[in-house]
Amino acid sequence: MKFISFVRLGKCGFGILADDGIIDLTERLSPGLVSLKALIAADMLQAAADFTKGKPADLALSDVTLLPVVPDAGKILCVGLNYETHRAETKRPDNKHPTMFTRYADSQIAHGQPMLLPAVSDKLDFEGEMAVIIGRGGRCIPEERALEHVAGYACYNDGTIRDWQRHTHQFGPGKTFPGTGGFGPFMVTPDEVGDYTSLTIQTRLNGEVMQDATLADLIFPVERLIAYISTYTPLSAGDVILTGTPGGVGDRREPPLYMKVGDVIEVEISRLGRLVNTVVAETAL
Repeated sequence: MKFISFVRLGKCGFGILADDGIIDLTERLSPGLVSLKALIAADMLQAAADFTKGKPADLALSDVTLLPVVPDAGKILCVGLNYETHRAETKRPDNKHPTMFTRYADSQIAHGQPMLLPAVSDKLDFEGEMAVIIGRGGRCIPEERALEHVAGYACYNDGTIRDWQRHTHQFGPGKTFPGTGGFGPFMVTPDEVGDYTSLTIQTRLNGEVMQDATLADLIFPVERLIAYISTYTPLSAGDVILTGTPGGVGDRREPPLYMKVGDVIEVEISRLGRLVNTVVAETAL
């Protein structure tokens, strides 16, 4: 199943993608159930699948404006240096534990929305990643049970303002500027994904391949990340884990290659779709 979040007629909603459009699920399964996060928290993904079986679409994609897959995530937990190719290009040492930082939900944009180049920097970089959306929450989740806690997967572009990232040894300032976190176009449930390690990930800038890897290349796999993170903070339904980016980021190229106004950036993951955003100057909005 492919779930999306959207705005229609000024109201937020969510639904399932069908061949001919969208089956709107907003408040149709339960009164007041108006978001994908709420559906996940209510453990109703299967109920949504049963409800929509055999039903035609009742909305066209052109009827809605997409939102980030989970626009109201309680936590967005980001993993750095989780592909050997990226660790090597940054010349950072091996770590026994994942490198963690956070992103804020209000920094996110949907598929098709502009990615903002801030007025204070010209060093906006791309980071194609796979996002993991948590279904059933918990603490101290064992690795062998971790995938049972996954609601789905999606494409993400963890857009980074590199000079602000380097203001101190903490990554945070460069990692959560408004309009830099591309998330979409939809969440795909694990039954459609199968073995996530077989997925391929590719980032393209103006059609040119910048990053190309498989999810099998993760240093810390999804199971380990869920176990590790849930030990130091409880995971809740709708939380998002960004699993890291492969080598090939613009900042580590010679010369560095940062995104500029008018650039089109794509993150495509097999079976998870293609996330596309165009770079726009923040002051132009």
